[in-house]
Amino acid sequence: MITAIVLIKTDVDRIPEIAESIAGLDHVSEVYSVTGTYDLVAMVRVARHDDLADVIPGKISKIPGVAATDTHVAFRTYSQHDLEAAFAIGLEG
Repeated sequence: MITAIVLIKTDVDRIPEIAESIAGLDHVSEVYSVTGTYDLVAMVRVARHDDLADVIPGKISKIPGVAATDTHVAFRTYSQHDLEAAFAIGLEG
């Protein structure tokens, strides 16, 4: 599974509608409204790198009101569960 973090600039007065449109796309697991340079962050999960082209420039960028995207592909996933296991080493017993 390939995970991409997509930072999205939008028309500020249309953030809720744009976020809903993006959230409804296949392969988009969640969308966050955020502060800072970008307006939205979308998490995209696909099986193949080629699928990113179908989702990001093929669908997200074509939604009316999306002005720009900046995509970051994840190398590794770290979760709270992983961190708890790492910090628990040597503390048992």
